[in-house]
Order: sequence, then structure tokens, then C-alpha cells
Amino acid sequence: MASLSVAIAFGVRLLLVLLFLPFSALDKILNFRGAVGQAREAVHATAPATALILAGLCVEIGMSLGILTGTADRAAAFVLAGYCGVTALLWKQFWVPGDFWSGGTGRGLFWDFLKNVALAGGFLLITFGTGAGTVQDFFADPLASSHPYAVQDRP
Repeated sequence: MASLSVAIAFGVRLLLVLLFLPFSALDKILNFRGAVGQAREAVHATAPATALILAGLCVEIGMSLGILTGTADRAAAFVLAGYCGVTALLWKQFWVPGDFWSGGTGRGLFWDFLKNVALAGGFLLITFGTGAGTVQDFFADPLASSHPYAVQDRP
């Protein structure tokens, strides 16, 4: 039963980071020019756009690995939650096209925006835990591991 518990804990974390590691990170690596082009939509200059993509690549790989391994996983999840929020605000601006109610591109962006917000919520569950009593644990030691693969004996 202990190995099943560990497998489920790992699987849940893998499902949360799967979008970033390997898929989004690999897309940024294999289509770096296209990724920079997309970033230029938000910052309009190549150098800052390139820096944003490189920073995003580091966040996607580093924080995902932290969450999967349990190494400073709460801090890594907090960073990924912020990353999801920032990318939603910069690249999923459903309010800009002005065609939300007529079923245009704004509506499609809305679902991408909402996906990012929902992912942020999942990462915040790792950060703060599932109850009010565990929130203080993060603030007491934000770089500590939540020990996601420790199996506790039950009476």
C-alpha cells in the first residue's frame, strides 16, 4: 500500500507539471524563435523577449523538478503559481479583442486564462496545503520540503 501511495502522490504532481515539463519547455527549446516571437507580443523588443523566454524555460524546468522531487517543493509551487498568473495576464488577455460575447477570439483566450488561474490554484495547494492549519508551515519555512513521498504509519 505504501508504494501505491507514493505512486499516486507522484502521479498527481506529474499531472500538475506535465504542461510545463516536458511539453512547454520542449516547445520553447525546439521552437525558440517562435517562442521569442510570441513574447515580443507583450514586450515588443527582441532582447527582453529572449530574456523572458529563457527565464520562463528556467522556471518551467527548475520549478517542475522541485515539485516532482519534493525539493523546496512548496517554494517551487509558489513560483509556478505566480508564473501561471503572470502568463495569464500577459498572453491570455481575453478582454482586449472586445469580442467575448460574440464568440470571437476573446472567448478562446478566456478559457486559456481560466486554465492558467486554475493551475495556479493547484500549485497553491502544494504551497499552502489543503487546510488552514498548514498555511503557517509555508511561512515558517518556505524552502522546506513538504515531504510528499513520506508514508506515515496509521494506527
